[in-house]
Amino acid sequence: MSLSIEQKVEQWLTGNYDQATKDAITAMQLKSGDELADSFYRNLEFGTGGLRGIMGVGTNRINKYTIGMATQGFANYLNKTYPTEKISVVIGHDSRNNARFFAETTAEVFAANGIKVYLFEALRPTPELSFAIRSLGAKAGVVCTASHNPKEYNGYKAYWNDGGQLVPPHDKNVITEVEAIQSIDDVKWEGGAANIELIGTSMDDAYTKMLQTLSVYPEVIAKQHDLKIVYTPIHGTGITLVPKVLAAYGFTNVHVVEEQSIPNGNFPTVTYPNPEESETMSIGLAKAKAMDADIVLGTDPDADRVGVGVKNHKGDWVLMNGNQTAVLAFAYMMEARKAKGIAKPNDMVITTIVTTAMINEVAKQNNVNCYNVLTGFKWVAELVKEKEGKENYIIGGEESFGLMIGDQIRDKDAVSAVAILCEMAAYEKAKGSTLFDKLIELYVQYGFYYENLISITKKGMNGQAEIAKMMEDYRQSPPTMIDGEAVTTLLDYELQVGKNLTTGETWKINLPKSNVLQFITANGSKISARPSGTEPKIKFYFSVNTQLKDKASFDSTYQMLQDKIKAIISSMQLN
Repeated sequence: MSLSIEQKVEQWLTGNYDQATKDAITAMQLKSGDELADSFYRNLEFGTGGLRGIMGVGTNRINKYTIGMATQGFANYLNKTYPTEKISVVIGHDSRNNARFFAETTAEVFAANGIKVYLFEALRPTPELSFAIRSLGAKAGVVCTASHNPKEYNGYKAYWNDGGQLVPPHDKNVITEVEAIQSIDDVKWEGGAANIELIGTSMDDAYTKMLQTLSVYPEVIAKQHDLKIVYTPIHGTGITLVPKVLAAYGFTNVHVVEEQSIPNGNFPTVTYPNPEESETMSIGLAKAKAMDADIVLGTDPDADRVGVGVKNHKGDWVLMNGNQTAVLAFAYMMEARKAKGIAKPNDMVITTIVTTAMINEVAKQNNVNCYNVLTGFKWVAELVKEKEGKENYIIGGEESFGLMIGDQIRDKDAVSAVAILCEMAAYEKAKGSTLFDKLIELYVQYGFYYENLISITKKGMNGQAEIAKMMEDYRQSPPTMIDGEAVTTLLDYELQVGKNLTTGETWKINLPKSNVLQFITANGSKISARPSGTEPKIKFYFSVNTQLKDKASFDSTYQMLQDKIKAIISSMQLN
């Protein structure tokens, strides 16, 4: 074990840490040194989105002390930024183990720094926190969550006064302040109890009322109110609001998956609380099949991601991927608004650079401005803020099962997404159709785009270095051929440079720097490589497309596109 690790361990054993923490360290010392080393080999990084990691003792873990130091740094930045103004923040949390304790710790540190704290009385969906920041005129917010990560994880997502996650310059400035906190003795832990105010049902009511304004066809819901809906919160916060919002929309036939209805940080019925996983959604799908439902939906622990199951053209239940869900939602919000006569000449939508380009084509054919931003809803929120008063934002989304509908929330929101997706299903049912039928129609109309994603995990102390080397190798020696197709375009978002590999022409990419590489082939296939910002993974996104002649050709064309992506993965030696 290195000297620096030993020094950190000694600091924790002799410093002002609680006895239970010291006992846990002593117990680790008696075991293999690997766990102790991994717990202390680095300081858990406060990234541009906050903290996320495994819970436990140590500098590389989520615990009271790493949460407290992060909050002290955030509080210092707020007090420096608003020296003469009254500062308030909103704090929320999801259903994860220790999440309430971490939220209360966060609230206490902010309050001890003279900052007014609005603390949700109990667990709530993350998007409601975004709404509450705007509603209360708060300067910032924090939600304690690790989103869809396994049960061992927790985290700390930081928000600014617009309800979006931190973006430049605030993200880097907060990181600087957090890194300046070198000791837990620099943290103001207590003394501000009078600054903490609990919030709850009144905010729920305001949030629900706002979500009702997003409906395009409430009259269709009134006629299809008995649409058979199966919903699972996957032991998370969705149970607090999704059934209520569906009822407010007018749906009367909602069936909650009982086995997954109670919030539980151990997520006992799943191995991974992510609604994009078929195993996670299996209970809901089985229930939907048994009762012949019209749609099944699942939300992750903090209710910002949504998974959707529907019957396909053969009558079999399938999970749609994030790109398919996004295409359906974007097309509905554009086409339905136009059909109802409420579309505006300055309507706009926002997607991301790794999301299906089919959205761009749908927007183009509907004469709606479509913007492409970096991955992450903080960039969607930032562009909404930039275009405010100039263009009318309708919807944003990305492939990672996230949608942001309307401009009153500035983060992905599975609560509103569930409501709108159910409205979409009702709209199609009223026509004698289904969402899957509609998807095929969209493929015929706009082109058949198919995407897939693989993640390569590199754990431990060497994981990040291995991922960095993979990216550097691709950057220095980009592939010239992929699956027999010439790579014609290289987009390097870190260097902010695009290059035509045939002509040598280069151009500037007008987006913030991001460690993403994209390779585009002569036939329009697109491969994106991107290290995860929250997990020890590198993600590869694959997108291929062709024309779909008619509905009858769907199966054969779908198989061809699947085979094409498999061949690309094989040619890049990623399997």
